[in-house]
Amino acid sequence: MAMASILLLLIGIFAANFNPTAAQVGVCYGMMGNNLPNAREVIDLYRSNNIRRMRLYDPNSQALQALRGSNIEVILGVPNSELPNLANPSGAQSWVQRNVVPYWPSVRIRYIAVGTSRFGEPNQGLDRDRYDLDRVSFPPSAGAFRGDIRTWIPNLFDAMLDSLYSALEKAGQGGLEVVVSESGWPSAGGFGTSVDNAATYLSNLIRHVGGGTPKRPGKAIETYLFALFDENQKPGPEIEKHFGLFSPNKQPKYPLRLVEEEWGIMLHSLSRLICKTANPGNFPSS
Repeated sequence: MAMASILLLLIGIFAANFNPTAAQVGVCYGMMGNNLPNAREVIDLYRSNNIRRMRLYDPNSQALQALRGSNIEVILGVPNSELPNLANPSGAQSWVQRNVVPYWPSVRIRYIAVGTSRFGEPNQGLDRDRYDLDRVSFPPSAGAFRGDIRTWIPNLFDAMLDSLYSALEKAGQGGLEVVVSESGWPSAGGFGTSVDNAATYLSNLIRHVGGGTPKRPGKAIETYLFALFDENQKPGPEIEKHFGLFSPNKQPKYPLRLVEEEWGIMLHSLSRLICKTANPGNFPSS
């Protein structure tokens, strides 16, 4: 049995089939909190708000059991701690046998995501190449620009996606689909955080992903909003704890319109793709 091949470079890249005319927006389900609803309540929350896709960061048995028959499509994550085992084909097969086979097909596992923010961790094997790139491109004012490029990219979200599309094409893998596996804005905990900023960013993001990027116009971008709840036990700076779409009592934080449907939910989360100091009001509205 082969696992779905996934390359994680800032955002998730997945082999998949997509509807090119409509954005597919899901929500990440993190569990680093001591005051969160149980898995069954969470699945009911997804269904009652018509959230049809979920990202799970690990094969949590309670969540997978609750997902049976729900018709919610799932990105199932492999924790970073298990990645060394998956480097061996027999280890990867064993992982799938333990964590996928018992639940399929009553749980609609859409992809297997290998690791989370893996390239954000120290990696001496990549340091030399990264430093070489830094030396030739920093500061930006000293950079060189190709004269044949005429496309104007209006925001960092599109710039990152289109640079990735170009890199994939150069590597001979231009047919790979790209999934934005986390994006959002925090409502508290640091500079630039507020409920208004979170609402502005996510509202514009949801509208924007249906239209594609300058390089792939009209190609909807499957996107997952981070995350379902504030997680009060999440490590790192305070900002990391304020990603919730809902409060732990399952009440929405603010209403949001998602892709031709009204979702009476409040969403704010930390973007893995957008600089924390960026102004969400500058994000495109279409």
